[in-house]
Amino acid sequence: MNKLASMEMFVRVVDLGSFSAAADACGVSPTMVAKHIREIEARLGARILHRTTRRQTLSDVGRLYYDRCRQALASIEFAESSASELQASPRGLLRLVAPVSFGTHSLVPALGQYMAEHPDVTIELTLDNGRPRLLDDGFDVGVLVGEPDDANLVARPLKPYRRILAAAPAYLAKRGQPMHPRELAEHDCLGPSYWRRYDHWRLAGPEDETCQVAVQGRFSANQGNTLRVAALNGMGIALQPEAVLADDLAAGRLVPVLPEWSLMPSPMYLVYASDRHPTAKLRTVIDFLLSRFGVAF
Repeated sequence: MNKLASMEMFVRVVDLGSFSAAADACGVSPTMVAKHIREIEARLGARILHRTTRRQTLSDVGRLYYDRCRQALASIEFAESSASELQASPRGLLRLVAPVSFGTHSLVPALGQYMAEHPDVTIELTLDNGRPRLLDDGFDVGVLVGEPDDANLVARPLKPYRRILAAAPAYLAKRGQPMHPRELAEHDCLGPSYWRRYDHWRLAGPEDETCQVAVQGRFSANQGNTLRVAALNGMGIALQPEAVLADDLAAGRLVPVLPEWSLMPSPMYLVYASDRHPTAKLRTVIDFLLSRFGVAF
């Protein structure tokens, strides 16, 4: 017999004063009520109710057990009401993981707006260029650059991850503005050191034209912002995400190079665990991020 159901029945009997009243309230027979009480007494090895033809009273064990049952049932009710409240209103800690450049330059400004709209949500963002391991590391939502390979995750397409070329005006005044990707071979190119073959850039241009060019340079780094600073100091042509270079391009500190060309765009996805009943915080952040970065159909 269900232990929780028996506890609830016992509390009803005590509160209503009789087996018959508890049976009427719960829609069962008095025999079933008595069965629940006998089950409890057998489990505890002690009598919890003293019954006569006129009245029933709690034993010492019964009085202690009644108090503990009331506390336990109140805790369960509170847990369920808290869960329902969490479903209805976005609140609590939301853990996200995203690539470093996208997270810093695109995601953080967007999350500022989300947090302003949902003041009861706290966000913990982890920046990591590896593939997000949501289930293993306890993240609610992740941003993946590349194709998803985990069948346990839902993957929603975002706008492709695009990297563009830029250099300082002083560098281009000295070395000249390349007119075609092939001319990049004659320039100092600032390559990410973590790319296995950063010395070959495969670029996509107008009318679906592509060009793979062997590049060289005297400086590389494992962090995008470092390569941006190198470009600002005239050390070469940087190939970086649009968001990383946007402010410098707008201010004229950097100048676009081959503006009709970019590195072959990488697919990008919003990933999260499948859940039939997502919390309000998860549901709202997914909708928000898709509205900001999702693919328009």
